Amino acid sequence: MSIKILIAEDDSKIANLIRMYLEREGFEVIIASNGHEALSLFDDDKPDLIILDIMMPGIDGLEVLKFIRRHHMTPVIVLTARDDELDKIVGLEIGADDYVTKPFSPRELVARVKSLWRRAANISESEGDDRLVFPDLIIDKDRRDVRLKDRSIKLTPKEHDLLVFLSESAERPFSRDVLLREVWDYSFPGDDRTVDVHVKRLRDKLQNTDYTYLQTVWGIGYKFEVKKIED
Repeated sequence: MSIKILIAEDDSKIANLIRMYLEREGFEVIIASNGHEALSLFDDDKPDLIILDIMMPGIDGLEVLKFIRRHHMTPVIVLTARDDELDKIVGLEIGADDYVTKPFSPRELVARVKSLWRRAANISESEGDDRLVFPDLIIDKDRRDVRLKDRSIKLTPKEHDLLVFLSESAERPFSRDVLLREVWDYSFPGDDRTVDVHVKRLRDKLQNTDYTYLQTVWGIGYKFEVKKIED
């Protein structure tokens, strides 16, 4: 199966460099040089993963990401400038699965692409009932489906991976570094805010029930523990 990646980057040198490294690994690559073209190619070519530059002419990367996340959970890695801390956080809050800061190592970017795709595509082929069941919450790992009070919740690939990882070890706390290594598959230093923003997004999506699920463990990190909300 050919994996198609959309690179949305207005700097042709950077876009072609990324394409060269990805094609060496067997990925199919399409390139958009602005936001309008990115949305057009997204609709027409249905890429499996997107590498999205924040700063693009016309419609910028954040607006492109907002549009995609209205209806699609396609894995997205955003590219940001070194000093654009706000763009990193906003990108994650909107729904990016990961980000890479310019200037970056093409090999590191390819490693993150592989990690993100591997987890996003890792749908179990077993025929068993591979579900995690909690009060008001059912996590179906086979179908990558999460239901809250029998209502399907849309999660990005990394949100789903994080929820599954924590819930499979319920009540066990994990540090941010461990979560970056186990969920994001980082073999290099990562940014704690990536974890914090994903936890916040999950908490927002797991509301409207009588329970909370993701608990902060001060001085350590986070854990999955079902707690009844007191009146």
